[in-house]
Amino acid sequence: MTLERKIATVFTMSDEAWLCHANPWSGWTRFTTVLPLLILSIWSRVWLGWLSLIPIALAIFWAWLNPRIFPQPSSTKHWISQGVLGERVWLNRDLIPVPTYHQHVPNILSAVAAIGGILVIVGLVVLNIWLTVLGFTLVTLGKLWFVDRMVWLYNDMKDVNAEYQSWLY
Repeated sequence: MTLERKIATVFTMSDEAWLCHANPWSGWTRFTTVLPLLILSIWSRVWLGWLSLIPIALAIFWAWLNPRIFPQPSSTKHWISQGVLGERVWLNRDLIPVPTYHQHVPNILSAVAAIGGILVIVGLVVLNIWLTVLGFTLVTLGKLWFVDRMVWLYNDMKDVNAEYQSWLY
């Protein structure tokens, strides 16, 4: 089982939730709000003390809720929609192999985002705004490039599997 599938399992991402997450409103609002809300919530411990656990919990809840509150899209031909579909293909790569040229770059981009995530955490612990912003930038750029690779992956794989093809409408 891939790490990505384990994470999807933790977030209880059903087939229906994945299709709802392919809605551009879900993809873009999750991408643009979850990490900034989480950063602000954690930083709020300076002002709120232990009460900051409330906005932190709300930000985590939003990350879970977001793929579920939007309807399935009327079309999955949007860039962000195909990025989400590509993520499904990527997490399924242990069952349906992806082409060799797609096997390494997503891992490198995930590592860039992970390094950014570490910088965000350190920045939040020591309350260093510049370290936090640098980390956020690395996470964002790594994730955007990753999503772009997932669009490419999905377009390369959609004709390999009938289920993958059925996601495009």
